[in-house]
Amino acid sequence: MTGSYTLLAAVRRKELPTRLVLAAALAGIGYWLAPSVWPAAWFALVVVTQFADWAVYRGITREPDTRRTTVWVLATFASTAVYTSLGAYLWLAGGQAGQLFGMLISAGGLLHVTIHMHHVKSLLMAAALPHALVFFSMPLRGVLAGDVHMWALVAGAVMYVAHLLVAFRQANSTTRQLADERNRAEQASKAKSDFLATISHEIRTPMNAIVTAAHLLRGSRLNKAQREQVEILTDANDVLLSLLNDVLDLSKIEAGKMALEYADVDLRRTVQGLHRLWRPRAAAKGLELRLEMADDAPAAVSLDPLRLKQILSNLISNAVKFTQKGAVTIRLAAEARGDGEVLVFDVADTGAGIAPEAAERLFDAFEQGEAGTTRKHGGSGLGLAISRRLATLMGGGLGVESEPGHGSTFRLVLPLVRSVADTEAAPEDAAAGGEDALRNMEVLVAEDHPVNQRVLELLLAPLGCRLTFCEDGGKAVDLAAGRPFDAILMDMQMPVLDGLEATRRIKAGGGPNAGTRVIALTANALEHHRAAWAEVGVEAFVSKPIDAGQLVAALTRAATDAAVRQAA
Repeated sequence: MTGSYTLLAAVRRKELPTRLVLAAALAGIGYWLAPSVWPAAWFALVVVTQFADWAVYRGITREPDTRRTTVWVLATFASTAVYTSLGAYLWLAGGQAGQLFGMLISAGGLLHVTIHMHHVKSLLMAAALPHALVFFSMPLRGVLAGDVHMWALVAGAVMYVAHLLVAFRQANSTTRQLADERNRAEQASKAKSDFLATISHEIRTPMNAIVTAAHLLRGSRLNKAQREQVEILTDANDVLLSLLNDVLDLSKIEAGKMALEYADVDLRRTVQGLHRLWRPRAAAKGLELRLEMADDAPAAVSLDPLRLKQILSNLISNAVKFTQKGAVTIRLAAEARGDGEVLVFDVADTGAGIAPEAAERLFDAFEQGEAGTTRKHGGSGLGLAISRRLATLMGGGLGVESEPGHGSTFRLVLPLVRSVADTEAAPEDAAAGGEDALRNMEVLVAEDHPVNQRVLELLLAPLGCRLTFCEDGGKAVDLAAGRPFDAILMDMQMPVLDGLEATRRIKAGGGPNAGTRVIALTANALEHHRAAWAEVGVEAFVSKPIDAGQLVAALTRAATDAAVRQAA
């Protein structure tokens, strides 16, 4: 109901200028057919009633009560009655041409309201009734005066209205079908989101244990063969996590729920960091990874650093993957174009190149250059599709120039928004030295999965953290009410109370931990989960599988907050 009223109100408000222009034209024709003061007076009355109609419909923003509906019906009836009255005047005073034009005015009015007001039956009837009365009364008056030819007009009017009724029923049926299809699509989208959230949670939980075990093994005394086995385990987990993130990102983009988080970024340091990250992998294949940054390339810019790294990492990964010899070159430059300054990132390789017919297809989801690409090189075929859509979301674009046998160059173009603010320290910088800050830190861990509890113990106990575990949100609330903690690690899906409700109660309870930093530590990694955490005042979000550096950085900031609270 609400949607129908608001839709109709929006249409009525939008059409006001059109109705006034049309009324002015009708008044002019009316004066030409039947000169008198009446067409001018009619136009003045139309202006008054149309603005009254606009004022009434401007307030339609919710489902109306009976009083409001009555006001809207009366206003609609009055404005329509005034509008169609010109047809009656022309029938009486305009001769045969006036009679024909008067019928057309009423017929057009009936058609217009049937098309635009069929969403709300009460308002449709209020708008159609004045047009219909004038439409039928004009030829019926001729019949009563003894003109038998007017029966033909009466019959034509009946047939016309009958066709309008059929059109009305068809429009209503189509509208209902579209609404049903939309509801089914929304339900299917919600079901897919719920499914992806569940799968993400179930996959990330065991992955968390694998990553942590590999991280701890890497730090122990291993012989060469054992170290290689750990590296294989880590690489395989990275591939699995990349595939999972690709599927989740594509789902969020298709659902229109991908949110960008802009920040002030040291662009040169970001690109240099990517170069350092990928240089060993390129060297392992005998490739040279070059970095060329133009002198005019800015250092401080405002953009989404996570998505920029995601796009560039995908391009560099593909270049290294598909280049057998030679070099991969990363270029950064700034250019002035007609619509402003832009950042231009090139990733060029000396690989086999791409055929023209396959180049554009690369940016379609699940598409790769050749049928055997997945078997030979791996990947899901989602990386470039996601990268182009992310580039579009950021106001830019992603394309490719390639020629078989001469390599390929992928070009990312983004709007340049310069920043003069100091850029934030990278997570790894924030974590540097953070291990000392965690010594004797009191941490409440609300986590129901025994494996995840053990993982957190293995990661944090050696750093000196004193951990208190509980397996449901209700116990977390009770423990938080009993004594102060320096930080709280909170899972989302737990029995008794979920993490969101437990956090809400801890912060609203006014206890010793109302101001304690809560860190969401969960496998639920979709955007609406992050939004839900933000609504309850969560300061940090660490997704499973856990990145030890990010966790230490988050706890270090919590330790700093705790020290400030204690000093106060």
